[in-house]
Amino acid sequence: MTMTRYAIAGAGHRAQMYVDAIIGEHRDRAELIAIIEPNPTRAQYYVDRVTAAGVTAPRTAGPDALEHIISEERIDRVIICSRDDLHAELIVRSLEAGADVVVEKPLTIDAPSAARIEEAVERTGRQVVLTFNYRYSPRNSALRQLLQDGEIGEITSIDFSWMLDTKHGADYFRRWHRQKSNSGGLLVHKSSHHFDLVNWWLRSEPRRVYASGGLRFYGAENAAARGITDRPARGTHDGGDPFELDLRDDARLKALYLEAEQHDGYVRDLDVFSDGITIEDNLALIVDYASGATLSYSLNAHSPWEGYRVAVNGTLGRAELEVVERGAVLAEEGLHPVLDPSLSGSDAAPTLRPEGEHLIVQKHWEAAREVPIVRGEGGHGGGDALLLSDVFVGPADDPLARPADWSDGIRSIAVGIAGNRSLETGLPVQVADLGIHLLEGAVRA
Repeated sequence: MTMTRYAIAGAGHRAQMYVDAIIGEHRDRAELIAIIEPNPTRAQYYVDRVTAAGVTAPRTAGPDALEHIISEERIDRVIICSRDDLHAELIVRSLEAGADVVVEKPLTIDAPSAARIEEAVERTGRQVVLTFNYRYSPRNSALRQLLQDGEIGEITSIDFSWMLDTKHGADYFRRWHRQKSNSGGLLVHKSSHHFDLVNWWLRSEPRRVYASGGLRFYGAENAAARGITDRPARGTHDGGDPFELDLRDDARLKALYLEAEQHDGYVRDLDVFSDGITIEDNLALIVDYASGATLSYSLNAHSPWEGYRVAVNGTLGRAELEVVERGAVLAEEGLHPVLDPSLSGSDAAPTLRPEGEHLIVQKHWEAAREVPIVRGEGGHGGGDALLLSDVFVGPADDPLARPADWSDGIRSIAVGIAGNRSLETGLPVQVADLGIHLLEGAVRA
């Protein structure tokens, strides 16, 4: 079997999924040759993880050496797990140096950098794979199958509400995501997952976006208005409260961030009620689609529970998907071990809002019925394992069309980018006006 030679660019938290896949399930077809990471402590964390598995240590280098590493080590594919605003540069440089790319969502954070990626793909002819693992989650796949089979007829509208709780949602306001210049805000960084699901469920493209929202809970001004003052600048200290993250409580976060601060000064555990936050925590959008359907979407990042609700209206009836990933965040539990319950399950105690998922379809003139959801093992209900198989083995013939590429990435961030423009102007934004060739053929809504 031919071995594919990989480099990973960005050695933060998310890189572990790919490192473990290469040295574990897919070690018979994949080799981790290099880790491209400016922080030597973070790079060494993964070198040690690789060697502990009995695999040859990868080479390490900073981002300036990317092209040299690709050439000298004959890298076939670069997996990009860096900060969102760095994606475009690393993608373009990798393609131009002769490597294909696998990139974490979002593809990038704004229209100019998306256009750069599009041009580089067309010029080099190389591949860019997007890892939209939510497509692979069994509940989301089950809804796609139901809609694809025409169970509720032609889709007329979707209501989609996503709740991030005060454990997971708050975490975006501690780290680099809190600056929109780094992440594009939650409309791009987080919601690109959700917009991709809608694009994929509808099998259509967004045309016009109107957004409203703001920073209404986190941040210094909101805290002061509620009488919350005199807080420590960071969560790593003795004592603390449920909104603080003490990096000493988690071995991996401690190794990747607390012990790495000396090299780059990046602080992973900033106070969520401090100054300097430029992203929103409450968001609502109306999106018109080429198919004629309308999306009504909302995101709340300080909910007392975590999960989402989707209602799809059609000409023959209605489908409803309700997911409770964590039923409650209790103060005495602290923040560990699970920040994101979708990755490995919740650690919350039982509540009146039990964790689980239900997909219900009800046709006109009929009683409601529940559609079975078959879950797998591991992150995102087994979705991560399916995604990694498509990444490392190659996409199978999938009737649900779950594998995604750069064009799907552009269509997903187009909603968030247009949403950000709408937040700035107070006006609806045409997706065709974003300056991205792929979207310029859009018929105006």
